[in-house]
Amino acid sequence: MRILNWLTVAATVLISAPLQAQDVHVHVSHELAAATADGLGYPTIQMALDHAPQPGPAGRLYIQIAPGIYHERVFVTQNRPRTTFTGTGTDPGKVVISASQNAKSAGGTFFTSTVEVNGEGFEAGNLTFENSAGNTGQAVAITVRSDRAVFKHCRFLGDQDTLFSDFGRQYFLDSYIQGGVDFIFGNATAVFDNSEIHIIRPGYLTAQSRVSPEQKTGYVFHHARITAEDLHGKLFYLGRPWRPFSRVVFLDCEMPASLSPQGWSPWTPGATIENTYYAERGSAGPGATVPSRLAGSHQLTAAQAGPFATKRFLGGVDHWNPVAEAAKLP
Repeated sequence: MRILNWLTVAATVLISAPLQAQDVHVHVSHELAAATADGLGYPTIQMALDHAPQPGPAGRLYIQIAPGIYHERVFVTQNRPRTTFTGTGTDPGKVVISASQNAKSAGGTFFTSTVEVNGEGFEAGNLTFENSAGNTGQAVAITVRSDRAVFKHCRFLGDQDTLFSDFGRQYFLDSYIQGGVDFIFGNATAVFDNSEIHIIRPGYLTAQSRVSPEQKTGYVFHHARITAEDLHGKLFYLGRPWRPFSRVVFLDCEMPASLSPQGWSPWTPGATIENTYYAERGSAGPGATVPSRLAGSHQLTAAQAGPFATKRFLGGVDHWNPVAEAAKLP
């Protein structure tokens, strides 16, 4: 009888172990009026985050979102690590998470986010994050404070302060980011691969905020297509330093004619960028006027550009491979 009991215990352990790492898959659709009886279907994204079963310790929560415009503000808290949003439409424009808070209405920039992500290991594919407030001041489409975050085939739509890329290592692939002023800002360690960065009025693409030269943070753009609306003869800039040691690098990127020949701007007129690290290599297109770049910016050699390769820049002590993670997304 004792042998039988021990066999039963062993079998229970063997069965339970895989369940500890089990993923959870739920879906969100406007066609649902309420949560489904099995707890795997929800009418809103936030309801799914609040009520979906918790995955095992190494598991992931997959939220599949049906086509539609979801007029809600979404918060992925720290107790929802390893969450994936996937839009199930035919392209990223079919699933849109949209709100319209601006700094005045919300009580400050950092309260305006349509989506705020604090859980580590967040991933998103094939959907749009939007703040539709327009040219009304600071209005964030998404705040990302997630280490090892991946965005693939996503759109980020706004005007001022569209994407608050603020903390952790973040990887953006095959995506579209739109704005007018400082619309990619914060102090994350982020790489933007093969993406379109589109400016809609004279302003600044980036406002990176590294606070010391020892920090490993910064923004790197690989093979980006920098595009612009008709700015009616006015110019825009690749970035200005929100904090003194701002670091932004463009590698093999296309630059339009409406980019200012100096490329970069100090935070305020008459100031310098002496403590920043603003750099390019292989810029192409009518805006790639290297001899006219602002004093203090850099043109990199191949060796100097090496540390900004995606895997090296984002790898960290845990040797994270963002390229392999992104390959798993649609």
